[in-house]
Parts: sequence; structure tokens; C-alpha cells
Amino acid sequence: MIRIVVVDDHPLMRKGLVMSLEADSDLVVCGQASSAEDGIGVVEAQNPDLVIVDISLPGMSGLEMVKQIQAIRPGVKTLVVSRHDESLYAERAIRAGAKGYVMKLEAPDVMIKAVRKVMNGGIYVSDEINERLLLGMASGHETLAQSPLEILSDRELEVFELTGRGFGTRDIAEKLHLSVKTVESYRARIKIKLNLGSAAELMQHAVQWVEGEKAN
Repeated sequence: MIRIVVVDDHPLMRKGLVMSLEADSDLVVCGQASSAEDGIGVVEAQNPDLVIVDISLPGMSGLEMVKQIQAIRPGVKTLVVSRHDESLYAERAIRAGAKGYVMKLEAPDVMIKAVRKVMNGGIYVSDEINERLLLGMASGHETLAQSPLEILSDRELEVFELTGRGFGTRDIAEKLHLSVKTVESYRARIKIKLNLGSAAELMQHAVQWVEGEKAN
């Protein structure tokens, strides 16, 4: 029996995921949470085999939660699910300690396949991302480390990506469950880290990066 905790702040998405998992007789969801903070409590109480984590959570991000789980329960495996483009976040999720990355739009059988691969000791990403990871290792460094965005935190990268997709401050705040003031603070820090002088420069840089990553 594989015991799983699901952490996702969207009730319907969480319910659908739980139903898909429990359709297989040897998979049982032993706990659920809508935030990383609550999820860590559930993980500590249940000590599951696997935690399925959404990247975008209110408060602590999903990637931060992955790192926390690695620290408090190193034997527990984690699988990240997200609406975000895999090419932008899969490498970062693996570097954080996750054993796989699945897009939310994938069919339920893909999620089950990912769960089984992770529980069998493997890492689950799409073939395209797997090739990028292998090429990065073959050339002696990880692909992500070539990017100037290596210096952005996980949450800053989310804000940067959404900026590049054309979302305004209020829209980003709503999507990431943050206040407008907090998003503005993230934008200010991004500008400093990337040495950008204005909001217009930030927007241009973000759009170019998103388009470039999608083309890779």
C-alpha cells in the first residue's frame, strides 16, 4: 500500500486528484491540505510514502515545502504538480528535491505513471525535460545554472514568469494568494537582482525570458 498526502489549495482539483489516485487499489490518500504550512503538519503526523505538492500555494510556496520535507522527513518522496509550463519549473523542482514534475493538464493515467515511477526509485519528467537535464549533466553543469534567473528565489521566479505572461500586479497577487504590496516588493527585489532600472525594463526582460524558455 502506497500512502499519499495531497497538498493543493484548489478543493475541486484536490478532490479530482484524490479520486484518480484512489481508483488504484494500492494507492491510499492518508491526508490532504490546502497550504504548505498545514501540509507539513499532515506529513509529520502521517509520515506518508509520497507527498504530491502544487507549486502555487498561499504563503509558503510548493517548492519551499519540498525543501522542508527533505529536511524533516528525508525518506518521504515528493512529486510536484503545477499549471506552470514544465520547461520553466521542472529543473528547479528537481533541484529542490522533488522526484518528479507533472503538469495539471495531463490525463490521470500520467499522474499514476509518475507516482509509480517515483515510488520505484525513478525521477518523472517529460522526455523533453529529461533530455535537457541529461544534456546539462553531460556538459558538466546543470542547465538552470546558466540562467541569470538562478539568483531569483522560487517566489520571485513565479512573479517574474507571470509578469512575462502579461499579468498585472493585482492579477499576480490574486493568482499567488499574496497582497498587492507583497507582489510590488517582489518586483522591486527582482529589478535589483537583475539590474533593471524600470518597470518597463522588467516587463521586457520577463517577456523575452518566457518566450525564450518556451522556444527551448
